[in-house]
Amino acid sequence: MAPARNPEREYILTLSCTDTPGLVFAVTGYLVQHSCNILQNQQFDDRLTGLFFMRLHFESANTSTTLAELQAGFAHVASSFQMTWQLDAASTPTRALVMVSKFDHCLNDLLYRYKIGSLNIEIPAIVSNHPDLAPLAAAYDIAYHHIPVTPQTKPEAEARLLELVAEHDVDIVVLARYMQVLSDDLCTKLQGKAMNIHHSFLPSFKGGKPYHQAHDRGVKLIGATAHYVTPELDEGQIIEQDVERVDHTLDPEDLVAIGRDVEAKVLSRALKWHSEHRVLLNGNRTVVFR
Repeated sequence: MAPARNPEREYILTLSCTDTPGLVFAVTGYLVQHSCNILQNQQFDDRLTGLFFMRLHFESANTSTTLAELQAGFAHVASSFQMTWQLDAASTPTRALVMVSKFDHCLNDLLYRYKIGSLNIEIPAIVSNHPDLAPLAAAYDIAYHHIPVTPQTKPEAEARLLELVAEHDVDIVVLARYMQVLSDDLCTKLQGKAMNIHHSFLPSFKGGKPYHQAHDRGVKLIGATAHYVTPELDEGQIIEQDVERVDHTLDPEDLVAIGRDVEAKVLSRALKWHSEHRVLLNGNRTVVFR
């Protein structure tokens, strides 16, 4: 009979670097030397860029070994291959600050999944440029920060957001239908630490009333895109997309309803994969180890 798993002794290592002979041997050899057992190993060799990506979920059989010791020891392996890498305890939740305006479907979905434990996250705060969804946050006992945004107050509003990110030790900012464009400066400061849900397959139907635009064009597929935030509006690295087939019998409000469901599903999957360290950046693209 296999020994029972101990989640407190499980870790996730992600890495990327130039593909080099002996790379996998060096990584797995280090884990063997430190009495670690690999539970899951996923890797991808990008032949177009020459880069190698890897995600290892492993457990330590040595109860006296700490995460800090594993990180310090692996740093020597990483430096010899010039890796970009991260090593974390698998049980540590990702701290997600959620931003929202008036549409509540994505926030409501994330809060429910958070409550039932299907997302390994903590939500220390919700930020909105409107007061409307404060009761929803209160129902989950989460602090709600109403930060109004106007062209004149935008710098102060973004400065306050960064204060909250630092104060709550936030790992990822989630724009759950937050209907304000972030400044280039803020996008740069949050690069790799913010994701957005877009109400279409990028870059189609930008702007207001996207589903009405889709209806006017007689589209047969509608979808949503979750991507990382970059200074280039809606051009960040795509994490996840999904689609629903529609037809001429549906009116614009039908498309809105279908679109809400797609957006919620796509954003929750993107956040789940991010929180489980399954998403690695590959230039303008992502490698997603599902």
